[in-house]
Amino acid sequence: MDAFESVESRTVLSGRGDWLDTDLAARLSRRPLEGVETEFPHYQGSIDAETVERPTERHPVFYGSFDWHSSVHSHWSLFRLLRVCDEHPAEAEITRSVERRLTPETVAREVAYFEENESFERPYGWAWFLRLAAELHLWDDGPADDWRRVLEPLEARIVTLVESALLARERPIRVGTHDNTAFALGCVLDYARVIGDDSLAAAAADTSRELFAADCDYPVEYEPLGWDFLSPALVEADLMRRVLDGDAFETWLDGFLPDVRTGPSDAVSAPVEAPPGTDDGAELHLVGLNLSKAWCLAGVAAALRGRDPRTVATLERSAVRHARRGLARAFTDEYAGAHWLSSFVVYLLTRNEGGIAPA
Repeated sequence: MDAFESVESRTVLSGRGDWLDTDLAARLSRRPLEGVETEFPHYQGSIDAETVERPTERHPVFYGSFDWHSSVHSHWSLFRLLRVCDEHPAEAEITRSVERRLTPETVAREVAYFEENESFERPYGWAWFLRLAAELHLWDDGPADDWRRVLEPLEARIVTLVESALLARERPIRVGTHDNTAFALGCVLDYARVIGDDSLAAAAADTSRELFAADCDYPVEYEPLGWDFLSPALVEADLMRRVLDGDAFETWLDGFLPDVRTGPSDAVSAPVEAPPGTDDGAELHLVGLNLSKAWCLAGVAAALRGRDPRTVATLERSAVRHARRGLARAFTDEYAGAHWLSSFVVYLLTRNEGGIAPA
């Protein structure tokens, strides 16, 4: 954790990017920039180029970083860092890389794929793409307007899919991996509020209340459920703080995680130990879990600030512990983690730079 050892915990947890120097900005960008142009290894595995489309043919914009959703959130990371870091040392290189892939023709092929495969990347990839679109909306310098204009057909297609599938769900999926409903709804809410789509925001909030408002006594001691990179309990709480205000959220949280005031269980408060040494890199999901738990704990603490100082302090201490543990292993050379963990680091470190509730 050499890049963060000398940084105060309150700075790490601030969610602001003004302390990120050019060296750290470059380090945070390195893996995403490499990944978006790396076609293989890919989740498709070995292919016969004469009979099977290559990733670059199937997804000419988002083919890299092992899979589509990782390519999308790697692009989000690059856009985010360019927006929040003045004089980013890799700005010209990032711009050239994006503009080589991002054209009306390549986006049209991405749209065509979603028209033929409506469940592709549901809901995790959809969620990250909307976060990417929101980031371009927030970024009022550089090429952001041009890039978003080119991506508009894909943005419109994914919004339609979200409205017809995700917002029509009658039961949530409560897992710690890609199918998690609460994580996707949080991204949709943030996107809708950033771009000013009041109808979509209201629909996402209504769906969130219908699926989660009655939840109580969550068995958080069962977590992690496997090789999770999200905490189903904390992601749900992080969603509901976006939906419920003041007393309503405090009351809901008391029922959902009733021990959060009296002293959260280790499943909430203790970072997860990610055992090294497995070949498939699944243990690196637990590194991401510590990072995502950190931003959820910090977000819930922020929602309670001014209402319950003791609980806020407990949650913030836990967020720091998770952040430190996650950052210590996030900069791995193993591609199984390197292709996606930088995005989780960027989310954590810049969560209060707009586009992520409540900022």
